[in-house]
Amino acid sequence: MPSPSLFIRLNRDDNVVLARADITPGTPIPEEGVTTAGHIPAGHKMATRPIAQGEPIRRYNQIIGFATEAIGTGEHVHVQNCAMGDFERDYAFCADAKPTDMLPEAERATFQGYRRANGKVGTRNYIGILSSVNCSATTSRMIAAHFERSGVLEQFPNVDGVVAITHSTGCGMADSGEGYDNLQRTLWGYARNPNFAGVLMIGLGCEVNQIDFLLDAYQIERGPLFQTMNIQNLGGTRKTVDHCIARVMEMLPEADKARRETVPASELMVALQCGGSDGYSGISANPALGAAVDLLVRHGGSAVLSETPEIYGAEHLLTRRAVNRQVGEKLIARIKWWEGYTARNGGEMNNNPSPGNKRGGLTTILEKSLGAAAKGGTTNLVEVYKYAEQMTAKGFVFMDTPGYDPASATGQVAGGAQIVCFTTGRGSVSGFKPAPCIKVATNSTMYRHMEEDMDINCGTIIDGDESIEQAGRRIFEMFLAVASGAQTKSEAQGFGDNEFVPWQIGAVM
Repeated sequence: MPSPSLFIRLNRDDNVVLARADITPGTPIPEEGVTTAGHIPAGHKMATRPIAQGEPIRRYNQIIGFATEAIGTGEHVHVQNCAMGDFERDYAFCADAKPTDMLPEAERATFQGYRRANGKVGTRNYIGILSSVNCSATTSRMIAAHFERSGVLEQFPNVDGVVAITHSTGCGMADSGEGYDNLQRTLWGYARNPNFAGVLMIGLGCEVNQIDFLLDAYQIERGPLFQTMNIQNLGGTRKTVDHCIARVMEMLPEADKARRETVPASELMVALQCGGSDGYSGISANPALGAAVDLLVRHGGSAVLSETPEIYGAEHLLTRRAVNRQVGEKLIARIKWWEGYTARNGGEMNNNPSPGNKRGGLTTILEKSLGAAAKGGTTNLVEVYKYAEQMTAKGFVFMDTPGYDPASATGQVAGGAQIVCFTTGRGSVSGFKPAPCIKVATNSTMYRHMEEDMDINCGTIIDGDESIEQAGRRIFEMFLAVASGAQTKSEAQGFGDNEFVPWQIGAVM
């Protein structure tokens, strides 16, 4: 097979191409009729023709920024000569919506999951110790730590563990409004995530976020596998720990009765995440994940794209796929909310990409967003959800979340996702209990360097060894394997106890 080109062209109308590797000055690029005018780092962009000051710079045949100075043919295009600028985007609601090519029922994939009493299906079988407020976080960890060190869980081989889900808020906040609503949706969403067989929710007793208020708001009933208590009523930390250990011991035999059974892939909801992105993210791992999402949707399953600030500038590509105008307008309403939110707080939507993203070749949030949106595949956008809202629609959906990965994934898991799939170019290490997290590398160099943390290498696409569709098939098959109990590398290393980060909005008082 011929060697792949030193540069990748994504669209014939682009005025930049992307380097596959570090390219030295004076290197001829015959297929572009260009010689490099300087050093082009791996994953970075080179101009293929002169670009005038103020002229749009195009990648994916979409505007990713504007030249801040004249750029010569063969020059490195990055933050030194490219910046954000305003331009009109055509939302063209529903213009690209089309019927999904669903597979016949008899041909749809299955996995081995835990069918719960309410009909939902889990991919893991945990017992959760959920703190309603930061003041009960340490106590919650003490309870979980008892089961980690005591050896008791060896008697219950079908239980994946007892995990403390703790956070830094729950008091010093308003008892109404967006921030309060977010927290309550998040806590209740985790309490009902089907990856938990049982949950203890623990408060202090005097906090703003009263457990009883949560139960009233969501008409939640206590039962053998969902119990609540607070430290002040039980007489302090030690008594609470002892009491809760006893309650978990009562739950364990029931949780251990759970057995995996064959269930359709339509029961699966996958959370789509990216972090530590680089210039390759939008042309390898993200579109490969998008191909896997298309397969999942065709099999009747669901996937949720999030991180609203990181689809900013690419939202018009999603509104074109909206199943109806109402769904498209819900997405734009969230974009407008974020514009107002950042302005009120003295920020701007282009405070991204991060320094690591820029070192990897991403220049503006527009460029990052175009690549990030590729995770969502090509099927119709069927619904848009608030942060941590319960997701019931089948197919490809969007949830409004921050771009901060732990807060974003927390909202998705609260909304019902049982698996997280996380693409990364720089190398991200994290997990999101109770949902297993699949890590997908965008390039082979990082994959080899951090192989103990990465589950899948999509650098094969950049290397010319595999198509996007082939890589997408591998990711889809890993969805099913992990949903059936295969352990991810982040699980094997014990990640997932520290990434529960509810999105805080509003004053801390």
